[in-house]
Amino acid sequence: MEPPQNFFPSKNEFLRLIVVIAVASAVAVVCNFLATSLINPRQKPYCDSNVDGPDVSSDFCEPCPNNGECYDGKLECIPGHRKHGKLCVEDGDIYETAKKISERVENQLCEAYARYLCYGTGIIWVREDELWSDLDGSELMKNVVSDNVLYDYTKQRAMDTIGSVFETKTNAHGINELKCPDLLAEHYKPFSCRSYQWISEHALVIFPFCALLVGCTVFLWKVRQEQHISARVEDLYHQVCEILEENALTSRSVNGEPWVVASRLRDHLLLPRERKDPSLWKKVEELVKEDSRVDRYPKLVKGESKVVWEWQVEGSLNASRIKRKREVRKIPIEGMSNNSDKLQHNLKAEPKELIF
Repeated sequence: MEPPQNFFPSKNEFLRLIVVIAVASAVAVVCNFLATSLINPRQKPYCDSNVDGPDVSSDFCEPCPNNGECYDGKLECIPGHRKHGKLCVEDGDIYETAKKISERVENQLCEAYARYLCYGTGIIWVREDELWSDLDGSELMKNVVSDNVLYDYTKQRAMDTIGSVFETKTNAHGINELKCPDLLAEHYKPFSCRSYQWISEHALVIFPFCALLVGCTVFLWKVRQEQHISARVEDLYHQVCEILEENALTSRSVNGEPWVVASRLRDHLLLPRERKDPSLWKKVEELVKEDSRVDRYPKLVKGESKVVWEWQVEGSLNASRIKRKREVRKIPIEGMSNNSDKLQHNLKAEPKELIF
């Protein structure tokens, strides 16, 4: 039995089949290339760290990054660093620990030097081995003391920071010593120390200024006090004149004594605290002495010699004014008496009712 004629492909169909297979193969090759080169690229091995020169070709291996060690195409970061992609970056915990160590050393050394500058009791230079022996037992070194390599790196990292800030020297025994800079130690001085030093440096300016300030204050206070005393003396003088003048007019109408004992007048007008200052009343006496309207003479009062003051009514300029005051005071009294008389007259005029 013979196969049908269309069982085998024709020449044109066979060519089409070959073209389809070729295109599919090309697409598969391209997709594989894209998948391997872009999506999941093949990483080159790292070049060995101990191999230098023209033998190392970047086409076949990746250069070993800084802070890393490469061997057999593998990357290992040195202590204190961690792998981040193709790089070795510094460990953040180690960096923070080294920073805290440097800050503690700064505080310790600068505070000691500041005490020396202020009181002469601190230290200036500190040995490096003594400093580290003190830090070994601290909380900062507990995380790194178990690993010698990590401990050495942390120590070196902290010393790099400290060395860039502090002054260093080597003593006769070959041991490094550290010292806080003078400018940095100024910030660690207590406020009292800085104030004392500032006053000492500017004493030639401060003392004259303070003396001038105190002198001006005392002068202004005395001027103010004199003004107050002067106003008080004038007020007392006017009160004395009014009392003497009124007493003189009153004594004429009631046949009383026209004079007033000066000491009694003083005790009447002065406050208790003002009596302790005799100069105040002396100034009042000086004004009274200069007043021609007042006579001053000694008089025997109850067997004792007293200085009395008497107002001259004839020479008074305020006599009419005082009389008017007295007349004004009498008007209400006279009005009240007239009203009472009228009331009594009306009561008498009214008829009385019969009482059964």
